[in-house]
Amino acid sequence: MQTMTQKARLPAMALAALGVVFGDIGTSPLYALKESFHEAHGLGINPANVLGILSIIFWCLTLIISIKYVAIVMRVDNNGEGGIMALLALNLRKAKIADNKKIYLIAIGFVGASLFFGDGIITPAISVLSAVEGLSIATDVFDPYIMPIAIVIVVILFLVQKHGTAFVGKLFGPLTLIWFLAIGIFGIMSIAKTPLVLGMFSPHWAVEFIFTNPVMSFFVMGAVVLTVTGGEALYADMGHFGRTPIRFAWFGVVLPCLVLNYAGQGALLLRNPSAIENPFFLLVPSWALYPTIILAAIAAVIASQAVISGVFSLARQAVQLGYLPRFGIKHTSESEEGQIYVPFLNWLLLTAIIILILIFKTSSNLASAYGLAVTLTMLCDTLLIGVFIFYAWKWSAPKLLLLITPFLVLDIVLVAATSLKIVSGGWVPLLIGGIAFGILMTWKRGRELMFAKLEHDTLPIDLFVKSIGSDTVHWVQGDAVFLTGTPNVVPHAMLHNIKHNKVLHERNILITVMVQDVPYVAQKERILVETLTEHFYRIQVFYGFKDEPNVPRDLKQAYEELGFEYDLMQISFFISRDRVVHKVGDGMSPWREKLFISMQRNTSPVSDFYQIPTNRVVELGGQIEI
Repeated sequence: MQTMTQKARLPAMALAALGVVFGDIGTSPLYALKESFHEAHGLGINPANVLGILSIIFWCLTLIISIKYVAIVMRVDNNGEGGIMALLALNLRKAKIADNKKIYLIAIGFVGASLFFGDGIITPAISVLSAVEGLSIATDVFDPYIMPIAIVIVVILFLVQKHGTAFVGKLFGPLTLIWFLAIGIFGIMSIAKTPLVLGMFSPHWAVEFIFTNPVMSFFVMGAVVLTVTGGEALYADMGHFGRTPIRFAWFGVVLPCLVLNYAGQGALLLRNPSAIENPFFLLVPSWALYPTIILAAIAAVIASQAVISGVFSLARQAVQLGYLPRFGIKHTSESEEGQIYVPFLNWLLLTAIIILILIFKTSSNLASAYGLAVTLTMLCDTLLIGVFIFYAWKWSAPKLLLLITPFLVLDIVLVAATSLKIVSGGWVPLLIGGIAFGILMTWKRGRELMFAKLEHDTLPIDLFVKSIGSDTVHWVQGDAVFLTGTPNVVPHAMLHNIKHNKVLHERNILITVMVQDVPYVAQKERILVETLTEHFYRIQVFYGFKDEPNVPRDLKQAYEELGFEYDLMQISFFISRDRVVHKVGDGMSPWREKLFISMQRNTSPVSDFYQIPTNRVVELGGQIEI
């Protein structure tokens, strides 16, 4: 019965996946083929070159998206979740690697995640600009207003983020389906006039093009990679829809329509080489031009929304895993747990995108900055997948190399080709990724140093509770909950309470939040309760990296297990608000320590992150030198 229900829901799930998963790759026809024949490449528009490039596009889509991501990578899931952070967490749990070598896995995961932030800035800029540029095909009246119109669309997109995407999301699937069907039909209309273009499916055209133009083909690969941008989204969004609906949508709608449109653009170029000015919009019949421009703008917004949501989700996972400081995170839907809004990132992305549009001015210029982040992220995925297959699936080295080598070689070629664009704009995602990577590594290392210092400067909790007697401290009525990241030592807040107030509560509960490397933890497995003495209890609360932390809710469950009456108004939550200061000596370099201190001071309050009522919180400060 369940299987029948799943089959009945498959078309609906596939339709929903269209609007979220395939927005990025679905807008690539707006600019990808045009950039492949960029004047800098010096390629003439003739049948051999057109069929050669189209054949490379088709086989890149087949090898990278259809085989690598859809057929192989999507088989590796972390309890149903995908994406590079989920893959990193899966590797850290499954791969039997020495702790001192796991830093290399973490570095690979951080590089991929950092570059995804760069992609999240470039995708909205290039997608919206390329869609609005269609107006210049209809009339030159709009030429001076292309950039202002694009900026207005982007600003509106980011202004509505705080309201959530629940309502708009319902429209994304059907609108994206209309987009794909439209570009597919336009492609068929053009192919019918020049069926010669269907020769692109033969790989000999790609091979011949590469051997005839070995240098130029290398440059062209830097543009061809634009056709596979969005491959990471297929994997990252697997947890929202499942692998079957995504595969169904890809093979049933997205791949056929993309290939038909690229073939149609190629057929147009064979008939009219001057159409290289903008082959996508010149492919559209004149009567459908304005509706297509509007539809393209909508598709660009959808692609941008998918990437923005992905950045929010990735940041939240990183926060939960302890790789980023706590952001203020707002939930925009009461029913959909994954719909979140991160104000700080929202305005940061908007500012960066507007700056990019003002600097690069056209989608063609932005294409120079696009691609490098995507190819490097794909390379990181390949490396992490290889490690997982070797250690978790226990494949032999020869068998693994047979599978991974073709994808690894292709990824390296694409990275090398896109790296040629560093000077002309590729430095942008590298700069953004480098900054994000530095923040991730600094926060991770800073937390390690801070916790080590905390453990060094306090007492073991077992020794402390044994030494506390009725005659050594004054006991007061009520419950005191101490949030601590180090469950085996006395929390600083408890020491400060004794030092300044000379009291302890009759019931003292130490809570440590532990984020597991799985997406979700079942409610019945969330609490681990340990009684130390009649006055002291230790509770560990376990969350997945996609769970929504709620300490008061889960504390109630712990109280029920202990047999205590739960009254939130009789509980005081003690939180350490430690001030970290720089100390000359071992640790991190001075600039990294200062960066960590700045982030630590500006992180959102623990009480907000764990949904603790502010009127039940007592903050006690201290100073930590690192």
